[in-house]
Amino acid sequence: MLFASGDFAFNIYWQSVMLFLLFYYTEALGLPVGWAAAAYMAALVWDGLVSLAVGVLADRHREQGYRRYLSLGAVPLGLCFVLAYLPPVGSGSWAPAIVFVTHLLFRTAYAAVNVPYLAMTARVSPHAGDRALVAGLRMLFGTAAMVTVSLGTVSLGRWLTGGTGAGAYFAAAAVFGAAGSLILLLVAWLVPELEAPAAQAPVSLRAALTALAANRAFVTLNAAMAAITIASTFLSKSVLYYYKYELDNEQAGQAALAAMGLIGAVAVPVWTVICRKAGGRVTWFLAAAPATLLLGLFALVAVRDIGTMRLFLVAIQLLLTGVHIVFWAMLPNTVEWGERATGARLEGAVFGLAALLQRTAIGAATGLFGLTLGVIGYEANLQQSAQALEGLRLAIAFVPLACVALSIVLMMANPLRRRAHVEIVAELARRRR
Repeated sequence: MLFASGDFAFNIYWQSVMLFLLFYYTEALGLPVGWAAAAYMAALVWDGLVSLAVGVLADRHREQGYRRYLSLGAVPLGLCFVLAYLPPVGSGSWAPAIVFVTHLLFRTAYAAVNVPYLAMTARVSPHAGDRALVAGLRMLFGTAAMVTVSLGTVSLGRWLTGGTGAGAYFAAAAVFGAAGSLILLLVAWLVPELEAPAAQAPVSLRAALTALAANRAFVTLNAAMAAITIASTFLSKSVLYYYKYELDNEQAGQAALAAMGLIGAVAVPVWTVICRKAGGRVTWFLAAAPATLLLGLFALVAVRDIGTMRLFLVAIQLLLTGVHIVFWAMLPNTVEWGERATGARLEGAVFGLAALLQRTAIGAATGLFGLTLGVIGYEANLQQSAQALEGLRLAIAFVPLACVALSIVLMMANPLRRRAHVEIVAELARRRR
């Protein structure tokens, strides 16, 4: 439980930059939406590259354990998060440059601490059911963080500063950064780390990438998750814009984000049980198939009511929560699949490359969202045209719809069926005797 609580800290940071940072750039700092989206995308790609490097490095020194990364990096990560919301001093070209640099600093610190934390999940238990349980607990803490960020960012900032401008975001970030650092330090100091598997020769980056490319379980799972990530990122980033300009109620948009977090918390135990009983692939299909139908319905029927829009978002979040649980439950299992296929046990590299792929997908979705706003004729803090609003609605439907449908096709090719992992673990145990 204490280990899983680390996800609350990481999601305080992650959900904040996912839900508010782009909005903060365009609405609070007044940066051009095209530049803001491009800078956000570039920072995410950098995050992914650093994640991969950290993962390979962690594999080379895994005998020394992963907790030390959390212990050394918790406080710098919190500070870098606060800097990401620091309003730049002055104006002109220096302001965007400072914003971009502080974003890169945060992404670097996040990758350096988050990847070792994720790699520890491969040592929690060799059993798929236990890993599904850990994934569920982590999702519970993650959704609690999403609710905290959704409801607390603006209200906490307003309470601390008396306003809702850039200073309010910075004040809220300072509180969140301190809380996140403290939680990660407790995880590093109090959570015992299981003994590392038998030592192996150091694996180069090239060898690690070659081994992972040959790992069909890893490739198909991550490709499917990249599609889901694009869908969920595009959808989440559109919420505040849709509520502000189409529904004329920005505060209701914040409440909708919080409601999405709450339904995720309710859904996590249900999806965790389903995943443990039915297996990951089946659970993925049970969650993704209804999501495609719901997105198709949203494309056909224009929603211009606050309550109906919230209901739609909550329903989508409920379904996509199941997919996320499956991913985090199955990802550690690809470690053993790859070990059987190549002889190399890659823990850090598995989670590092997975992070790179997810960051790239988020960056692509953010860039696509920024491009979409430009194409439909969006102008910040002005009344939007009817054509722009209709374009935004159709994009909210069709981009996630195509991505979720693609994820279903990709998961059909994943070889980790119901009993496959049990057989792999047994075979590896026989080899080690």
